Amino acid sequence: MGLVVAVGVVAGLLWGGYVRAMAAGFEVEPVDRKAEAKRALLRWPRYRWPPSYEVACALVCGLVVWRAGLPYLFFTLVGTALAVIDWRTTRLPDVLTLPAYPILALTLVPTGELAQGVLGGVALVFLYGVLWFIKPSDMGLGDVKLAGLIGMAVATLGWEHWVAAALGGQLLGAAYAVWLLVTKRGGRDTQFPFGPFMLFGAFGTLCLGS
Repeated sequence: MGLVVAVGVVAGLLWGGYVRAMAAGFEVEPVDRKAEAKRALLRWPRYRWPPSYEVACALVCGLVVWRAGLPYLFFTLVGTALAVIDWRTTRLPDVLTLPAYPILALTLVPTGELAQGVLGGVALVFLYGVLWFIKPSDMGLGDVKLAGLIGMAVATLGWEHWVAAALGGQLLGAAYAVWLLVTKRGGRDTQFPFGPFMLFGAFGTLCLGS
């Protein structure tokens, strides 16, 4: 187990520098999304002091691998990248989200619960799709696509984990909205990226273990 956790921590440390560079390549409103994706994904990692990205990624990856296992490392890596990009740009680029589906499915095969994971992904996409349909101003299609990855990952641990992740993301987002109101940093109509809260709800659920 110690070696597995070490793999997660080292992967997170190395990934953090790449996330810093990649996230800087995405824009709020890109003129050419294909050119933007190529520019962002092909950047060299940037390791700087203080190593905030590196430490954050290492911490999250280490905790998830320790509690849930190595099959969830890929989800954690792509999830941390999406969280940073969404926070910076309020976007969840398809160039990261969509290719992650087949790769995540492959990495979850060792769990023996891939079928349940796929069902969980479909179910959470449906749930978020309904929420988006009801009020698209509060949620983007990127969140709906991200929901599939989250649902697939957490459902392999059990349906109670699926419920915890689904509720956790909503509760974290709601808590942040309340904080904005209390601190007068925003109002009822203030828009903010929801993906990071969805992802940290999922990371927290994975840390509950199997």
